[in-house]
Amino acid sequence: MPVNVDLNDLYAFRALVEYGNFRMAAESICLSQPALSRRIDKLETALGLKLFERTTRRVTLTLKGQAFAERSGQLLADFEAVMADLSEVSLARTGLITVACVPSAAYYFMPNIISRFQARYPRVRVKLIDSSAGNVYDSVVGGQADFGISFSALSQPDIDFLPLRNDNYVAACRREHPIAGKKSLTWREFYTHAWVGLDKTSGNRNLLDHALEHLVPERPSICETRHVTTMLGMVEAGLGIAAVPAMSMPQSEHSALTKVVLTEPVVTRTVGLLRKNGRVLSHVAQELETMIIEQYRAL
Repeated sequence: MPVNVDLNDLYAFRALVEYGNFRMAAESICLSQPALSRRIDKLETALGLKLFERTTRRVTLTLKGQAFAERSGQLLADFEAVMADLSEVSLARTGLITVACVPSAAYYFMPNIISRFQARYPRVRVKLIDSSAGNVYDSVVGGQADFGISFSALSQPDIDFLPLRNDNYVAACRREHPIAGKKSLTWREFYTHAWVGLDKTSGNRNLLDHALEHLVPERPSICETRHVTTMLGMVEAGLGIAAVPAMSMPQSEHSALTKVVLTEPVVTRTVGLLRKNGRVLSHVAQELETMIIEQYRAL
């Protein structure tokens, strides 16, 4: 006998598989938690299968649920690919996409991407988890984010990392600062000036400490922050200069800030997309991911 399964029930199932939590899954597809629970119950009844083991802390798939997740995930991906070819579909889509992103990339880069994406999918919400590289990784692995944007020096077994571009560190300063207008600046020269640094919780700090382990600053930093964007605010306020990824600098002409290339050595980080192994993205999440890839490679 044919099984009567509602497409919306399959989307509810996929959301619960991805998030492993009724509250977060319901939020991701714009449902109330009771409504999501009813859809899961309805799907299990239609299939005659128990798909999830429920505890007070976590929702996990049964063996039958795991098999159904693989097949239904591919079914939804194929369905969305077909629907994407129809003209009015983009404007009708709804939902929530969560992207974990290091602040240095989120602040100046993501607004343009989100603006373009919203023009195409006005009813889809984008949630940014702007946090440290470690938190971006945890959010992707834990399922709180569909994918992430971060930098990586080491490959991780549970993450697919797609390199997008290399990003050199530069000295950020005010336009009237003595180093402004220089063609380049060595790190040793950099540390002769008043400078703002990052604390040890920062992934950028860890990367720089490793790359510059042979170099002892002539003077300590006058201030430490956790995020590059906060550090740029300190530079703009005139507290000193700062070593930041070039990507974090304003993409257009800034009235107060400018940058100088840092050399001896040139320190580079690789920025890329992080996705949990085996995770199947929704069509709109794939669209956003594609826009990010195209934008990064055009820079």
